[in-house]
Amino acid sequence: MKLPFAGAIDCDLHPAVPDVAALMPYLDDFWREHLTERYIDHAPFVLASYAPNLPQSARADWRPKQGVPGADLAALRRDALDAFGTRLAIANVLHGAVALYNADMAAALCTAVNRWIAQEWLDREPRLRASILVPPQDIELAVAEIERCAPDPRFVQVLLLVMGDRPLGHRSFWPIYRAAERHGLPIGIHAGSTFRHAPTSSGWPSYHLEDSVLQASAFEDTLVSFLAEGVFAKFPGIKLVLMESGFAWLPTLLWRTNRSWRGVRTEVPWIDRPPAEIVRDHVRFTLQPLDVPNSDVLNRIMDHVRSDELILFSTDYPHWQFDGDDALPEGLSEAILRKILVDNPLSTYPRLRAAVDAGQRNSMREEMAR
Repeated sequence: MKLPFAGAIDCDLHPAVPDVAALMPYLDDFWREHLTERYIDHAPFVLASYAPNLPQSARADWRPKQGVPGADLAALRRDALDAFGTRLAIANVLHGAVALYNADMAAALCTAVNRWIAQEWLDREPRLRASILVPPQDIELAVAEIERCAPDPRFVQVLLLVMGDRPLGHRSFWPIYRAAERHGLPIGIHAGSTFRHAPTSSGWPSYHLEDSVLQASAFEDTLVSFLAEGVFAKFPGIKLVLMESGFAWLPTLLWRTNRSWRGVRTEVPWIDRPPAEIVRDHVRFTLQPLDVPNSDVLNRIMDHVRSDELILFSTDYPHWQFDGDDALPEGLSEAILRKILVDNPLSTYPRLRAAVDAGQRNSMREEMAR
């Protein structure tokens, strides 16, 4: 169905860096010279999970005649913001820097990406916000980038990929979560892999189909990792947003986790209540890709997990998850639609809530002045 009203908050869309040349003004002299001398300035830095020529990487009517899908701000305004009457949208830039083995180069490129999105997109489009791209190869450098970007309130989240060197709940990542909690930034974990390890538990697949379908199992691994390692107990203020994860798998995972926890809870004393309760408090899921056939199933999932606060609206622009403007399943109640489109995003992202509150205060002042 179409969005029933304007003012939705899109929690996952994807501006794309067109090429390394676009980042050159945002690199320091050393890295500009280094990338040029090694001819790395011609490297595409594209993640294999989102190869631009794959049909799922860009809907046919959202794919430009030339260039990289998602690289044109005017097209994003027209197709994603104006078309859906979006009030605010979170830009998640997926860039291959996170898969480099050279941590210093990765950090330099992540910084350049964040500077680029701020100056080329956020400065030019007030409806946009962004996630902070960090180099997971080096936790200290990742924290430093969070600290550098956090003073800009337009950065609303920290961005990681779901598949990397080790499960993301691992304590080596905790400095990232500590910094994020301190600044009121949710942790956004997006589908995709650095391909340090095979994306399946039985080895390397042959086709993109396998990689795409099995992303959901990686999110299950990640969620259980966050629970088992005690991330939510250590950082009670943290919110975890799983993006392009689907959520049809959630009820059975929570049932299995609750059941298993009861038998081994002495090993993980920091899980002091049923894991499903912790997930309801701390974890959210973007709407697209919608992995349920209709609203009846979606309503049953919300009943099973006992919460209508878990789903956040997203278009996943320019990725191909739906056609036209039918971004929502038919048959959802007005109350649920309001939750998904506005209320849940605002309760998840403190900086979005602050921006909306500030806008309402300004509107009231302008009205009173008239």
